[in-house]
Amino acid sequence: MIYLMLALPLAFFLVFRYVPMTNIIIAFKDYNIFRGVWPSPWAQTPANSGDVNIFKWFIQAFTSRDFYIVLRNTVVLNVLDLLFGFPMPIILAILLNELPFKTYKKFTQTVVYLPHFLSWIIISGIAVQLFAPWGGIINMALGKISLGPIDFLMEKNLWVGTYVGLGVWKEMGWGTIIYLAAITGINPELYEAAEVDGAGRWGKIWHITLPGIRPTIVVLLIMNLGRILGIEFDRPYTLGNSTVMNVADVISTFVYRVGIRSNQFSYSAAIGLFQSVVCVLFLIASNTIARKSGERGVW
Repeated sequence: MIYLMLALPLAFFLVFRYVPMTNIIIAFKDYNIFRGVWPSPWAQTPANSGDVNIFKWFIQAFTSRDFYIVLRNTVVLNVLDLLFGFPMPIILAILLNELPFKTYKKFTQTVVYLPHFLSWIIISGIAVQLFAPWGGIINMALGKISLGPIDFLMEKNLWVGTYVGLGVWKEMGWGTIIYLAAITGINPELYEAAEVDGAGRWGKIWHITLPGIRPTIVVLLIMNLGRILGIEFDRPYTLGNSTVMNVADVISTFVYRVGIRSNQFSYSAAIGLFQSVVCVLFLIASNTIARKSGERGVW
């Protein structure tokens, strides 16, 4: 019966995940949308010359200056997300765990993870209302103390800070749930023994709570490192604008703009394949390092 219950989800992943992966062959072809994936000819340099060069689209990407700009932006934004976004759920989970008032703890936990369910379309609209240089709530408040207006969404460095800050605000509550679940798995007798030995609140956090959730931290860190080149589309697309394109244009928006809108499907598939391969390499490398360091890792 257990295997029978697995049949439907396995069929879903097979049909909608693994079978479509065969179409990655588009990256090695001069794909024609009217001819289809398999009848389309292999990539040729120059086009229709008969000289097959299956790495044509990869070469075009690696020799493009724009590609390296979006690659840099993707890495920078993801690294900043990792540096500022990864520790926040851990800190918040520890703070919530230390709250003596259970009702307030549950209320706060509910409030902080609600932004996770908002789409980036809604959040970008909220950001405009908050950070607009004229009429935005933040700049109106700054104007009261003669510090505004500050153009958070149009100045490059401020845009990066706003982008990272909104990402931390949106996701830290959701990540907190995982760490709170890990904290509840720690044996309460360890805290009682530490208290008998004279450990204070900070001592118990440092010597019991953090080591207790370390396996969870390592697994989530490995998964985040595996997505170092993987970046969602809607977040940079809705928050970005032409003024900050030099720092806001990432692989996902570049593929959409240059590949999809310009009908260069093979080119966008080549960039997507490169992105996936690098993410897998980062995942394997980080998992290997974790295993060699004595941690469990993902596998």
